[in-house]
Amino acid sequence: MSRPLNDPSAGALAGAAGEGAGGPLSAGGGPLPWRLRPSLGGGGRLGSIGASVLGRGMLGIYLSVLVLLPIAALLAQASHGGSASFWREISTPQAVAALKLTLVASAIVVALNAFFGTLIAWVLVRDEFPGKRIVGALIDLPFALPTIVAGVVLLALYGKGSPLGIDITFTRTAVGMALLFVTLPFVVRSVQPVLLELDRTMEEAAASLGAGELTVFRRIVLPNLAPAIASGIALSFARAVGEFGSIVLISGNLPFKTEVGSVYIFSQIQDENLPGAAAVSVLLLLCALLVLGTLTLLSRRWSRHVR
Repeated sequence: MSRPLNDPSAGALAGAAGEGAGGPLSAGGGPLPWRLRPSLGGGGRLGSIGASVLGRGMLGIYLSVLVLLPIAALLAQASHGGSASFWREISTPQAVAALKLTLVASAIVVALNAFFGTLIAWVLVRDEFPGKRIVGALIDLPFALPTIVAGVVLLALYGKGSPLGIDITFTRTAVGMALLFVTLPFVVRSVQPVLLELDRTMEEAAASLGAGELTVFRRIVLPNLAPAIASGIALSFARAVGEFGSIVLISGNLPFKTEVGSVYIFSQIQDENLPGAAAVSVLLLLCALLVLGTLTLLSRRWSRHVR
């Protein structure tokens, strides 16, 4: 039996059918014009935008408190007496000797890390041998040890009464050894994931065509590893330039001989020469940023070339 046209239940049924077929209905039972329909996703989009703005704001505050404000305070302290004072502080004979030793030792350490770090990563990825996991854990040991503890370890191993019969305390060799110890993991851990993900099909194809192992590594593997090696070098250099804890015990901190930049800065703070300490700090910071920026650009260029 058909329902009367003015039956309320008929309007309800029509409303339900209209919503299922095309969306919200008008008071008379028909669909609303599309311009008048509410946006169902508006709240989600607004919530996403709000979360994004909040996240960026928190990121800006966090970076400002931890990075930007301390650097601004350092620059203000370094420029307290003007450019003449800044140049005077960084050009004293003791400061020049400390900076020279820091940069030269860091460069040598970085070169050694680039070679041996890549070699260690290659062995850990491509070779199988007993104790492989133990070796992998030892690579990360400098990350786990506080730097002053690393200094004590090096002093016990290479100082007076060394079980190896080696005494390098109060020498520049001790500075290099300490820097090698604390920067060892950077190149290894930068190169290792790339080697794990590297497709070996091209290597096998080149070998089947008669290419030697050295040629395969130089022409195929090394270009793919170059960006990762550059990243590890940059991190190693930045760490070596600012290292303090592992050096302060074993080097003896002898001015003009084994005193590095970080120890020189500490001595200036003890002498209440804050502008001098800040000036040398700014110079070391600029050197680290210059190396980081240069290697980052080279890494991006190499990555595009490989692709």
